[in-house]
Formats: sequence, C-alpha cells, structure tokens
Amino acid sequence: MPAAQASPAPAKALSEPQKALRKLGLARDIDLALHLPIRYEDETRITKLRDAHGGESVQIEGTITDNHVAFRPRRQLVVTIDDGTDTCVLRFFSFYPSQQKALAVGNRILARGELKGGLVGWQMVHPTTRAAGGDLPTALTPVYSTVAALPQAYLRKAVQAGLSRADLRETVPPEFAARLGLRSEWSLREALQFLHHPGPDTSMAALEDRSHPAWQRLKAEELLAQQLSQLQSKRERDRLRAPALPARPQGLHEQLLQALPFALTAAQRRVGEEIARDLALAVPMHRLLQGDVGSGKTVVAALAATIAIDAGWQCALMAPTEILAEQHFRKLVGWLEPLLAPHGLGVAWLTGSQKKKERDAMLQRIASGEAALVVGTHAVIQDQVQFRRLALAIIDEQHRFGVAQRLALRSKMGAESAEAGVEREPHLLMMSATPIPRTLAMSYYADLDVSTIDELPPGRTPIVTKLVADSRRDEVIERIRAQLAQGRQVYWVCPLIEESEALDLTNATATHEALSTALPGVLVGLLHSRMPPAEKKAVMSLFEGGQMGVLVSTTVIEVGVDVPNASLMVIEHAERFGLSQLHQLRGRVGRGAAASACVLLYAAGENGRLGEAARARLKAMAETADGFEIARRDLEIRGPGEFLGARQSGAPLLRFADLATDTQLLQAARDLAPVLLDRHPEWAQRHTARWLGGKSEYLKA
Repeated sequence: MPAAQASPAPAKALSEPQKALRKLGLARDIDLALHLPIRYEDETRITKLRDAHGGESVQIEGTITDNHVAFRPRRQLVVTIDDGTDTCVLRFFSFYPSQQKALAVGNRILARGELKGGLVGWQMVHPTTRAAGGDLPTALTPVYSTVAALPQAYLRKAVQAGLSRADLRETVPPEFAARLGLRSEWSLREALQFLHHPGPDTSMAALEDRSHPAWQRLKAEELLAQQLSQLQSKRERDRLRAPALPARPQGLHEQLLQALPFALTAAQRRVGEEIARDLALAVPMHRLLQGDVGSGKTVVAALAATIAIDAGWQCALMAPTEILAEQHFRKLVGWLEPLLAPHGLGVAWLTGSQKKKERDAMLQRIASGEAALVVGTHAVIQDQVQFRRLALAIIDEQHRFGVAQRLALRSKMGAESAEAGVEREPHLLMMSATPIPRTLAMSYYADLDVSTIDELPPGRTPIVTKLVADSRRDEVIERIRAQLAQGRQVYWVCPLIEESEALDLTNATATHEALSTALPGVLVGLLHSRMPPAEKKAVMSLFEGGQMGVLVSTTVIEVGVDVPNASLMVIEHAERFGLSQLHQLRGRVGRGAAASACVLLYAAGENGRLGEAARARLKAMAETADGFEIARRDLEIRGPGEFLGARQSGAPLLRFADLATDTQLLQAARDLAPVLLDRHPEWAQRHTARWLGGKSEYLKA
C-alpha cells in the first residue's frame, strides 16, 4: 500500500483588513502605491488657542482639567483642555471606557479638529486625540478612501509597505519622457512618495486641483497606459479576419436607395460610404455611428445590411428595449421586405416575450439562412440562436450593452463562416444617439472608427424648451388642453413607477390618475417597464394610432418611439435626469410639421433652490438643442461614466486624469503611444501591465 501523501498545508485565511484591501482592489504592491490620499491632515504643527481662528482645522496641545459625562441635550463625554493661553471643550457623542480613561484629568494630550468659537468659548466636536510627547511628523498625514473593516492606521502602513516594495522603474524610455511632458526631477517613485507624504509647506491648492508636477507625472503616465491599451486592442483586432463584403452595382443597396420615399442627407451619404468602404475589407469593421436624435441612423444601418445580404450573408440588429427593437423592425420590414421577398429571404423578429411556437419558427428561419436580417433584443445572443452565416452585427444604443453581450454577438458567425486556421468575427457597427465628445473619442473610444451624422433631415421642426417650476403645474395642464384641442398628442414622463421613501417623487401611476381626472373625455395611457409586453404594445398602438391623447410614461420611451403628431413633452422632476437622457426624451417630439415644445418641470429643494449640477443641466437644455454641445456639457458636469455605460464594466475609468482639463496630456499620450509600441514593445508592455493589470481585456470589446 503506498504511503499516504502529506496533505498540503491549508491556505492561510485572510484577516478582515486583508479582505477589505482586496475589496478595494488593492491586491498588488503597485495597486497600494497608486492608492492616493483623498485629503491630508496637518499634524506637523501645534497652534496656540490665542492665535487660532474659528472654522480652522488645527492641532492643539494641553493638559486636561475636566472630564465628565453630561446627559443634556444628549449623553456625551465632555473634556476640557488648557493649553496655557486659553481653554477648549472637546465633545464626544459616542465614546468608550478606554477613551474616557485616556482622557483623564491631568493627562497631557494633542487634539486635532475643527475649532468652533461661541459665546461659551472654544470647542471641538469629535476631535482626533493622542498622548502628547515625541516628535511631530515632518509631512502632512494622508487620509485614504477606505471601507468599514479597514482603519486608516492599517491602510497607511499597507500603502507604505506597498510603496517600498513596488517595482517603480521607469517604463517610458528617457528619449520620450519630454514628449509626454515628464520632468526629470519627478520620477514616478518621487512623485508617489511626495503625494503620499507632502511637506507641510506644499500648496494645498496645487494638491487639490492636481496641478502639482507630481500629479502631472501620474496623469501623463495613466493616459499613456490607456492609449497603449486601446492601440494594442485595435491592432490585435486588425489581425483578425471578416468576410469582405463589396457593394454590388445595381444590387439591393441601389434598389433600397431608389425605393426610399425620401432623399438621404449629405451626412447620411458620407457615413454610408465610410461604412461601405469598411465592409469591403477582410478586416472586421469596428465603427461607431453617432448622430443626434432623429438624424436618420436607422436608414444608414439598413443600407449597411443590404450590402451584407447582397453578398450572401446574414445581418443582426440588437436594441436594448423591446419598444426600440420593434420600432426598428417595423421600419426595416417596410423598406427591405419588398426587396428580399423575390429572393426567398425575409426579416426575423426575436424577443424574450415571444410565444414558444413563434420563437421556434424564427429560430428555424435564422438557422436555415432564410432570415437575412434578424432584429431583436438581448434574445438575439442567447445560446439557442444559431446563425447560418452572420457577417454584420449592428448594436443600437451601444452604451446600454455590456462587454459580455457584445462579445456574445461577435461569436455567432455560424458554422458556414468558419475558415481553417483563421480567427474570424463579424463586422460590428455600433450606433448611439448620445454624441461622444472629442476628448472621450480620443481616450475611451480610441480603438473605434467614428462616423458622425451631423445634420438633421429637412422638415424637422425646432423644439422650444421651457423651464417651469412644479408650483405652476396647473398652467402646464392648460397648455396640454390647448394642444389636444388642436388635435395634437402629448407625452408626460415621470422618473419613478412607485412611491419611494428615499425620493419624494410623484409617481407615474398617481400622475396618470391625476391627468385622467383633469382631462375628462381624453384617453390618458400609462406605460412603464414592469407592464407585460402585450399590455405595453396595446398602449403604444393606441398612442401611435392617435386614439390616445396623452401618454404618461417612465423613461421606457427614451429611445425608439416615433409619433409625428406628438407636439408636447412634459418631463416631471427634470432635475433628477441626466443631461443626455433629457436630450433623448426631448427628441421624441418635433418629428412632424407642428411646432413642438418640451416643458422641464422641476421641483426645488427644501431651501427653495436647485442643486448646482441640476441647475447646470436644466440651463444647458434651455440654451441649446445641439446634441454635441449637450454631450460636451454633460461630460463637464457628470464625467465620462454617463457616456460609457456598460462598455467599460470592470475596466478602469481614469482615476487621476481629467478629460476636461488634461487635453494636452491626452494628445501627447495619443501621439506617443504608436511610437512607443513600434520601437519599444517591451517597455510598452511593462507600462500597461503596471497601470492596468488584467483590466485591459475589457477595452477590447
């Protein structure tokens, strides 16, 4: 019988602080080194009370002359300290016996906190205290963002240990450092050492606004890592193969152009040609088609689909909501079905709410190739959906989809498209009605080719936008009556479905009841995301058919609803919506010949005023209808997260650089990335590994 093998020693269990470090994403030494303070406390000097000013954060040293527990107005520990020039009362509303003992009368302590002056003298509430004696620190004390199980003292030690162990050798060759704006006196190690422990004479303003040279060093390196990662992703994708789909003279593409009841704008023709050039290549297209609300992206997508179908391949179009997917389906069936039918081909419809019999029939049509174009929601990427030959994937409102969902669509080319020894994927066209600001396109979307439809089709009426306080709701209802009397229709959008204790907002259901009462004889509909699909469809059908005068809705109508007779949009609690979302909602009106308006109904806070960000959003909406200007302002107000949506899930948003203020650094990093990757690939690899770890994988989707 073989001797029993010694079982491996059990892995050492992580302590609570170690688990908390992992939760913060601080697994590597470099992660700890790059976990920078959110603010600093000055423990390097002691201030005499006679020299202090109210409202300052100061550190005082003195002897405790009194210590007692008071019970009015609530239980608290009250400690009096005398520094020889004046006295100060320290108040603790939560305290422990050990703390009470450390603050015994006669003990000499250091106390640091915000000094408040009143009629009864100086006081501090919940100051930081420690025993006096020993040398004072020579640098500012860092304060880090943390979680409950991770005290500052433990985190400071962990960061310092990570900083001392991390490999901080240069990853930018010396001859390129100046091109990136890196100053020789600030190496990465020196910059990090300084930012974790700046000297007491450092300008706090330069630390807070990140203009200090040490901050500039970090921001430049971070932007370079991002640019390198994006460029590597693009080059890797360019090595893949896709079906070459040249446009056929007199083919479906030309036939659709002739059959359309309108002429394309110059911008639509231009972006159509850009897409057609990409499709003709055997390299996968990876293009973002952006255009303002109503600029006509769907017809451009339809023209791209005809090129793929003409070459004997299939095309899939995926939209985030059933309402938007159905809107596309109806348009595409109307345009394409007459052209496809003579060839025995058609358009398939696929959603999660379909009955099994209908769904099975659609799956059969897709697998056989008879469905040349498949339109649907997330259902398009489910396992049981098998394409015969997929060559083009179109994703609408791409920021609403995650990385995994886009990758799933790209992996569905079908058995007949396989080619021995060649890695293939379909061409990808992503569409967005939220224009991407230039700095965002240069950074997070650097791996994409971007096509822009920058003009609206003729006949679109300008939309007048009005800001109206919630107290004037009755006037808004009068305006609705006037629009209905002219035979027009109205949207009323609410932010919530049900009452929430956290947000005291009027909900869609209550608004629906109130408007039904206020507008007797008018059919007022209700639409929200929790309704069964059949019910949603019935409501939309009544509104689109003109029988329903007012549609009360949550943001499910944000995209894809096209009712030319709707001339008034009321957005309730507009201060709660993002700027891009407000612009999307406004785009649901102004689709016909009638003069259209958008009323932004806002509720001020308890002090009767709007918050700064909300005021900036509403002001931007009232001042401009230009989607690109809206997007630029949204980036300023909210940062990049709103635009990226799930694109970056798990991937790094910039932690240190700011796209609004660091444009020059971004441009320098963008220029240097290809040079560094070509001449020093090993340096480039070390640089991205340091800054991104494994996260760069997410940038490839």
